[in-house]
Amino acid sequence: MIRINNVKVPLNYDEKTLLHLAGAKLNLRGGVESVRIAKKSVDARDKSDVHFVMALDVTLRDMSEEKAIERLPHGVQAAIIKPSAVHTPRRDAVFAARPLVVGLGPAGLFAAWELARSGARPLIVERGQDVDRRKISVDTFWAGGAFNPRSNVQFGEGGAGAFSDGKLTTGISDPRCERVLHTLHECGAPEEILYLGKPHIGTDRLPQVVKTLRERIVRLGGEVRFETRLVDLILEDGRVTGAVLEGADGQRETVDADGVILAVGHSARDTFEALHALGVPMVRKPFSIGARIEHKQKLIDRSQYGAAASHPALGAADYKLSVRLPNGRSAYTFCMCPGGYVVAAASETGGVVTNGMSAFARDGENANSALLVGVEPDDFGGEDPLAGVRFQQHWEHLAFELGGGNYRAPAQRVGDFLRGVPSKGAGDVEPTYRPGVTYTDLSRCLPGFVTETMRLGLVQMDRRLNGFASSGALLTGVETRSSSPLRISRDEHCQSAVRGLYPCGEGAGYAGGILSAAVDGLRCAEALLEEHGAR
Repeated sequence: MIRINNVKVPLNYDEKTLLHLAGAKLNLRGGVESVRIAKKSVDARDKSDVHFVMALDVTLRDMSEEKAIERLPHGVQAAIIKPSAVHTPRRDAVFAARPLVVGLGPAGLFAAWELARSGARPLIVERGQDVDRRKISVDTFWAGGAFNPRSNVQFGEGGAGAFSDGKLTTGISDPRCERVLHTLHECGAPEEILYLGKPHIGTDRLPQVVKTLRERIVRLGGEVRFETRLVDLILEDGRVTGAVLEGADGQRETVDADGVILAVGHSARDTFEALHALGVPMVRKPFSIGARIEHKQKLIDRSQYGAAASHPALGAADYKLSVRLPNGRSAYTFCMCPGGYVVAAASETGGVVTNGMSAFARDGENANSALLVGVEPDDFGGEDPLAGVRFQQHWEHLAFELGGGNYRAPAQRVGDFLRGVPSKGAGDVEPTYRPGVTYTDLSRCLPGFVTETMRLGLVQMDRRLNGFASSGALLTGVETRSSSPLRISRDEHCQSAVRGLYPCGEGAGYAGGILSAAVDGLRCAEALLEEHGAR
């Protein structure tokens, strides 16, 4: 098979178009047997010529691939590619007791999957509910019902990513990324995640994908216990030999464990406390804080695509903005959700936290993203590894009080935010946050350096994306959980100084999204298997 890179493709393409373009690139008109999209992205740098850029995998009709490459026209980027090698799970690991995986977000899921495929029959515990019951709990909360501190947007099967846009982008370069994407596709994710430059699954499709992967783990001998929380580790001579688990009924059980993969997510604050008390090494790390910003999706589409904005092949436009400011700080957008919703993402009683999500179709009226400012350890002070957690909690509690003490979120129009005056109602953008918002002054629930930097950043970002700082856009606060505020130390073999403990994924400070967390889960599982003699 030959892969042709950097093929310019019109928005209204079909299969015949791709066959023609591939043949023209190879100077083999009529000689291409079939074509498949390997990579696809939008090029909207010139608003008068918005188009796709693709890599195409082609098979030839009457010529060898080697001959076609020899006579390749000048300037065409193409090469013969071989099928990816099928990953074979490691075998022959010897465990005195089943390995334990704590957490069933992306890192835990893929760690458990690798262990199960290798015959290790892992025990997996998740403090939240299975994804179906979890969705009921979350919907009840969003409708104004009771908040469930054990199962919510942060806790439960699928992790925080289950209520998100389901983005599968990452800045890491690791061959495990392809394994993750193919596994997700096999479990029901759309085929386009294998080739889109910015793939996503959508919060409406993620639950079934997650459930299918969990069912595969169970069929291979894994055991999953929901509403089960890790409360302590059993240590002997500096090594983990077991764990104390607590069920929904408060009953505790001690289990033997020959290795623990700790994939608890960035909001498992009580687990961090328990590990710190045990002497598990951890350090403070930078994170970010800010608010969600909402615009009409049509505004974003026009700004990004110009006259092509209404073309059905494009869908809802996204953006990614970052600015360095005169005060020495930076502001940036994060986890942009086209056609999405701002969601209540609290994990503790008495705190307000926002996040964003989109369905696969991204067909909501609004676009949203986090507008964040970096926070350094010096900003929250002290040497306590949990100081960043305390900092997050402080602002989340203030947001809860400012919103009215009933999980309504404080909100402010961008125009009012820039002028430093409280808002009294919505502008052009109606809020999507449920159970509702309270119009106020966000400076009362954010640090002064954050509001200053956000104001400076809004003005500069508007120069890059016209309308970003429009007065009717809406800010809803606070967003504090973009990443973990600490890192649980580990060595080059993914193991803590407490031997047999493998801090893993986003909560441990080693990932920044669904795909990178899943990759880290695979990496930690491989390290555990190797430790136990797998080949």
